[in-house]
Amino acid sequence: MLRPRPNINKLAHCVHGGIDYAELKNLGISPEAILDFSISCNPFGPPPDIKEALANVSIECYPDSNASELKQLLAEKLNIATDNLIIGSGSSELIRLVAIAYFGPGDLVLIPQPTYGEYEIACHIVDAQILKQPVLGEPNFHLDTGEITDVIEKYRPKGIFLCNPNNPTGQYMTKEKVENIMSITSSRLFILDEAYIAFTENAWTSLDLVDRGNLVILRSMTKDYALAGLRLGYAIAAKQVISVLKRVCPPWNVNAIAQKAGINALNADSYLEECNTKIREARGFLIKELEHLGLSPLSSQTNFFLVKVGNATKFRQELLKRGFLVRDCTSFGLPQYIRLAPRTLPECQRLITAIKEVGVLSHAS
Repeated sequence: MLRPRPNINKLAHCVHGGIDYAELKNLGISPEAILDFSISCNPFGPPPDIKEALANVSIECYPDSNASELKQLLAEKLNIATDNLIIGSGSSELIRLVAIAYFGPGDLVLIPQPTYGEYEIACHIVDAQILKQPVLGEPNFHLDTGEITDVIEKYRPKGIFLCNPNNPTGQYMTKEKVENIMSITSSRLFILDEAYIAFTENAWTSLDLVDRGNLVILRSMTKDYALAGLRLGYAIAAKQVISVLKRVCPPWNVNAIAQKAGINALNADSYLEECNTKIREARGFLIKELEHLGLSPLSSQTNFFLVKVGNATKFRQELLKRGFLVRDCTSFGLPQYIRLAPRTLPECQRLITAIKEVGVLSHAS
């Protein structure tokens, strides 16, 4: 029997938020009956004109492999050159492209914990070695700059993944901290994942760090404009780095519908700002109500946050029975925590009612 490379045999499934359709089928629950608080996408859906625009997309021809029109518009919005951009089928594809292009067997890659699981998967695919330090813990899960610089100087990893704001903790590093970490060496590749930057309060720009030549910035239009069913993201880096990523990028990696959706989303100038106002209102409501219930959410600088509930797996299951999906953070190594991202205010009110029911049941048992 043909066997894959040993490192592929060792690959584990990466757990994500979102609906597990097989799970719902086994429970006899319709997906349409679920309110999903487990994903951190824009809960207000895509800009209103997108669906109409997509109806006219030609699907009988191959899409533009360079996503030229989308890339040009995005470059103008960001005030950068198109040579500093590559468009991907979600940021997860771009994470794998970075690993394929820059890491190989035996290369050491630093991934502070807890964080997004796809970094580790991408490194395992190319048989790189992973260093899971430092481990960020309670009470605030803050990344200590001194600790991570010590780790980098000691182990000299070839790559460093930094999720900012971090998933699942919602902690956001200042520009000074990121610059201090990057200043240690210019020979390491830093991957700065800013998938949730659009929802982050008082966000700083990282674009002026790209000229250093050893930085890849990842962003997600999937999250910003609720395009999860299409998948759309982009990476910003020095021209030489983008050129390398293009060499390992599959042709036609972003389909025609996703490209058109991205163009229309970028042209909806005030949409994201309007959504953010409502998201912050709903987030504030959730935090206040959870605190009243004795479930104190952790401080977060973005749209999602952690809540300590005891047994996260059981808590999720009880809410799922009532039509609400939250993110069990056991896969992040945080079995006592769930992650919540706000939806509309009425939907958040319904979630709080369900959490009260779950609380009553747990006290009764």
